[in-house]
Order: sequence, then C-alpha cells, then structure tokens
Amino acid sequence: MIKSAISRFTLGILAACTLAACGGKQADSAADSAGAGPRLKVALLTPGPISDRSWNGIAYEGLVGLRDSLGAEISHIQTRTPAEFEENFRQYGAQGYAMVIGNGFEYQEPAARVAGAYPRTNYVIPSGRATAANLAGIAFAFEEASYQAGIIAASVSRSNKLGLIAGQEFPPVRASFEAFTRGARSVKPDIEVITSYIGNWEDVSAAREQALAQIGRGVDVIFQNADAAGLGIFQAAREKKILAFGTNANQNDVAPDVILGSVVIDLPKAFLRIAREIQAGTFTGRVINLGVRDEVVRLELNAQLKSRIPAAALAASDSVGGLLRNGSFTALQDLQSWTNPPAASGAK
Repeated sequence: MIKSAISRFTLGILAACTLAACGGKQADSAADSAGAGPRLKVALLTPGPISDRSWNGIAYEGLVGLRDSLGAEISHIQTRTPAEFEENFRQYGAQGYAMVIGNGFEYQEPAARVAGAYPRTNYVIPSGRATAANLAGIAFAFEEASYQAGIIAASVSRSNKLGLIAGQEFPPVRASFEAFTRGARSVKPDIEVITSYIGNWEDVSAAREQALAQIGRGVDVIFQNADAAGLGIFQAAREKKILAFGTNANQNDVAPDVILGSVVIDLPKAFLRIAREIQAGTFTGRVINLGVRDEVVRLELNAQLKSRIPAAALAASDSVGGLLRNGSFTALQDLQSWTNPPAASGAK
C-alpha cells in the first residue's frame, strides 16, 4: 500500500490536523478546480486516528492521493461507534458524495443498511465482503505476504518462539495469523507461536504490556497487526532487543532497528482503481479481490536489517512471492473458513 515517502505522509497528517482544528470533524475538502466539471466527492471514515502510521494513516494518504491525482473533493471523519458509522454514511449520502469509504471490516453491516437509501453514493469497505448494487468490499489477500513474513520470522528466531499480537480477533486478522504460522512452520515445523489480542486498536500501553509478556515467555520475533497500538509493540521490541514486523503501511522507518519488514497493503492504489471506475460510470457492487498478484499486497523488507536474514530464507520467500504472482500458490487453501466471521461472535 505504500510507495509514498514518509515526508509526504507527514505533510498529509499535518494538513489533516490543521483543518480538523479549524473545522471540527470535517478534516478537509478541496476547492473546485477552474474549468473543471462536477468533481468527484470522496469521504473516508476511519475507526482510529490517521496518525497511527498504519491502517488509518495509509487510508488517509490514499484519500489525499485522490485529491491530488483526480482533483477530488475529499472529507475525513474519525468514527468510534457503530451508531456513528451509520450516521456518517447517511450524512455523506445525503450530501451527494460519490464514494464513501468505511475503513475496516466493522463498517460493512452499517454500510449495507444505508446503501439502499442512497443509490447514487457508492460505499466501499476495505477488508469487507458485503455487497449491494452500490456497495463493494475489498478483500485484500493480506495472508499471502503474511506467509512470506512467517518464513522470514522462523529463519531468524533463535528461541524457536514467535509472537502474534493484534487489536481484535477479526477474520482478516485471523487469516493472516494462520498464514504467518503456516509460513513459519514450513521452515521449522516445531516452532511455537503465541497469540494475543489487545481488545482495541489504540492502547499503546496495553500493546507494550502484551509484547513484554510474550517476550517474557521466550518470544524473539513478533508479527503484529494493531494500528496505533502497534507502536507499543515496537517500544517493547526495542527495549528487549527482539525483532518485529510492521503491517498495513510500510512501517520500516517507524522503528528501523527492530522491524525486519512490513506486510503492506497499498490502499492508495486500491482507492484510485475504484475511484476511476466510479468516474467512468463502470463501478458495480461486488467483492474486489486484491493481493500480491495485483501488486496491492507485498512484503517490504527493511534494508537496514536484511543482512540478518539467512540467504536460504530470502530465496524461499522470493520463491513463494513468484508463485503467488503467477497464481500457482495459495497461502490458505481453506481461505473461506478464515475470512468469514465465526458463527457465534460476528466480527470486524
């Protein structure tokens, strides 16, 4: 998801914060271009802060990219509860927005309830699978690059113990954790994998404590998917001199001394693809599957720590990457059972 430089990302965050301070929740909207026709209006709802340098930050970068590349009028709101999800979906529909993005699996049910009332607004849910005539879910094959990360993690582990930490146990997270584990066990069949969930995506302190607890049990590499809370995991990794992985955004520069690499989702690329469909009038509600083969998901290794990875592991990861790109390898053969919510719990 992430080819933009950190400096550009930071400028986007500063712009968002400045506008939010002046105008409340409506983070930003661009002025009309001279001589242009009706502008594409795009809104983004995020469940957490765009300063997380992860899932929400890269989504905001994608939103800004639509403004810069397509001249779109953009707006951003951080929402915290399902009631706010639905309320803001309705507000943007009433205001005539052409594309409204709910950034996460948890937005799909509110979007499905609202979409029928605003047929001219197209609702897009990253990591979702709900569909309607004007509702699309983007199913990212995050598990593909997670499998590669598992190969790398097992190869560098000296304790033979790996850690998995996430904000909540949502189906896409479970799928990536299972794929990571399978990748690790393709290298070391007896490797131990310890899994923890924080309970939210923002509590840096709780994430740090979860990481320290795992490290206390012998874990020496942690694969995390925790958004803003993940910063606490990196803190613990640095304190105890172990290694970790970034996710969603390219987080290698967040803690370059401990992050081996990042499993990246190129949200800007995905958003641009869908926005162009909407502009062209060819958008249809469906599940949009994007992965390594589409150059939307990838493992981005940290150049500063690459020398610590055995050559055989690098070759194995690269080989799997090639197979993923040509469609001859599936990280999870039984993918459906991992990406659908458990029957009893529902999910993100």
